[in-house]
Amino acid sequence: MNPNMTKRNELLAGKVIAGLKSRNMSGYYAANREEALQKALELIDETSSVTMGGCMTAQEIGLVDAVKNGNYRFIDRAAFSDPREALLAAYDADVFLSSANAMTEDGILVNIDGNANRVSAIAQGPKKVIFLVGMNKICPDVDSAMKRARNIAAPANAQRFELSTPCSKTGACANCKSPDTICCQFLITRFSRHPGRIHVILINDTLGF
Repeated sequence: MNPNMTKRNELLAGKVIAGLKSRNMSGYYAANREEALQKALELIDETSSVTMGGCMTAQEIGLVDAVKNGNYRFIDRAAFSDPREALLAAYDADVFLSSANAMTEDGILVNIDGNANRVSAIAQGPKKVIFLVGMNKICPDVDSAMKRARNIAAPANAQRFELSTPCSKTGACANCKSPDTICCQFLITRFSRHPGRIHVILINDTLGF
């Protein structure tokens, strides 16, 4: 990481963390992936039930392996033959791991989903939600965050899952109604009524989509 970007990210993270605090959410800054992993594990009590959506950042920092191999009860949604059963198990989990498609500088989280398993668990259900967010996802405001989610995160995820959507072919949102569209639900998290539920770890790295 360029030293100038590191200083910039550290200063920006302070602004984001202050915004999160004003929204009844907790924020932390990790200077690298190792610090992010350590902080995430500090936030997860041993023997907790832990599950996740399709969080690439959790995999990139080694958190998925750490949870699977640690003293936790990992709920692997891939192990369920019925997607609804996986969804219901996630609602009852102690900890839900996620990233964000984008965040604003004042602490608003923006997420887009196809099946709603991720955004619904973020909104309600699991006792604690831990977001792992690379500083590449911080945007000035909600409008730019929505544009990032739709024009960067969504096309990349559509390509990852080999979906037949216009964005998977062009790399840009076409506001489509394709049967494969993953832009079905939009969740903007601007405040938490439940103190201690939402935690955001900002990571000084380029992670996820």
